[in-house]
Amino acid sequence: MSVRAPHFLLFSEARRPPAKAAAPSEESGLWHFVLESVDGDMKLEATDEEPEVDPERLELLAVVRGLEALDQPSQVTLVTRSRSVTRGLRFGIDRWRENGWQWECFGKMAPIKDFDLWQRVDQALQFHKVRCRTWRFDPPEETALQPKMLARRGGDRPQQRARRTSRLKAIASRITACFQGFSPSARQSLANGEQVARH
Repeated sequence: MSVRAPHFLLFSEARRPPAKAAAPSEESGLWHFVLESVDGDMKLEATDEEPEVDPERLELLAVVRGLEALDQPSQVTLVTRSRSVTRGLRFGIDRWRENGWQWECFGKMAPIKDFDLWQRVDQALQFHKVRCRTWRFDPPEETALQPKMLARRGGDRPQQRARRTSRLKAIASRITACFQGFSPSARQSLANGEQVARH
């Protein structure tokens, strides 16, 4: 008798303030993922800050960390707002693997961007069946958070740390709140690739 692989929803997001909002040496970004079983019985979240990382790499890093958090082969419905991650999973990764993690650029082969992370995604795909859905994250508190998240850093180190911690908590609570209201039937619909309206 074969045991059916568990099915998880993996919500991922990453944020980085615009270059004008921070001194170049202090630029950092945040990644966050929520890994939740379709039946809602199991939930795992993680958030961290990465220094000097561009937004596309942060988005991919959130996905990698979420997939690597799974401890058994699973079905995963990845929900992300990153078009580069979605396109890479749907159309690029098989070709990149065949071409030694390179792509043709103006007639010459060049390494793909963030190939080290894409190789980790490829390794995870050896164990997990992943389907990707693009989602738009617009929770009600989005506009209230923007002034704080985009504020210019200044002052002494404790104030900077407090602001970073506050920003990290705001992103974690925002993505968590965005998906908290999903009922078990809505989670199942999302996992099945159906349209889900959230009120």
